Amino acid sequence: QVQLVESGGGSVQAGGSLKLSCVGSLYTSTYCMAWFRQAPGKEREGVASIDSDGDIRLSDSVKDRFTISQDSAKNTLYLQMSSLKPEDTAVYYCAANRHCVADLRSFVYMYWGQGTQVTVSS
Repeated sequence: QVQLVESGGGSVQAGGSLKLSCVGSLYTSTYCMAWFRQAPGKEREGVASIDSDGDIRLSDSVKDRFTISQDSAKNTLYLQMSSLKPEDTAVYYCAANRHCVADLRSFVYMYWGQGTQVTVSS
């Protein structure tokens, strides 16, 4: 059973930065992995994805502000978030699956973490 555990969420003022981490009970270098977010009353949205070839996809809403990376030695996925805006407020989820390419569609992913809250105040 694959387990994903997110951390690093919190409250920050607009313009600030946060770095989320996702530790997995898997070899992150052999999976495609992604960050999603879900704000109250909204659908889950794909934010960033990376696959085993290192290909990356970022949503248009974050591509100039967020960076996705992974440390294979630590089986950890990261999301560096900068220039945060109030509209970035959401629960952020880590997701993973095998045999896939970087993708921002939620149905691609089989394994999900419990989420970490990010709150950005104006």
